[in-house]
Amino acid sequence: MAEPAAPAVELALRRRLPPRLPRRRGDVYVNMQTDFKAQLSRCQKLLGPGGGCTEICIHGLGLAINRAINIALQLQAGGAGTLRLEANTSTVQLADGLEPPDHAADTAHAPLSRARNNSAIHIRVRRAPDP
Repeated sequence: MAEPAAPAVELALRRRLPPRLPRRRGDVYVNMQTDFKAQLSRCQKLLGPGGGCTEICIHGLGLAINRAINIALQLQAGGAGTLRLEANTSTVQLADGLEPPDHAADTAHAPLSRARNNSAIHIRVRRAPDP
């Protein structure tokens, strides 16, 4: 006689944070939760007088790539030709965890993980050298 099948357990997908690069003063990590104007204002303050930065690096991951590009272009348009942009793209490997929900008392299942790739952009915004 065959053994009865084990009951199916629903697993919850837990998206883990991506690995961060070492954070420097001029690094700005763009996301979709923070207000666009606040992120743009932060970049303008870093590049402006008294901001202390001659260059900043804007990082965008996944859905935030468009926002990172838009921020860099807004900075360039407002800089009256004094800012230069250099963009690099990359692929970041992310790990998602599949875990039983909190209310599940079944601890027999070990957490599973799944790797996936996500696109990223890194835009270097710097002041153009004086002629």
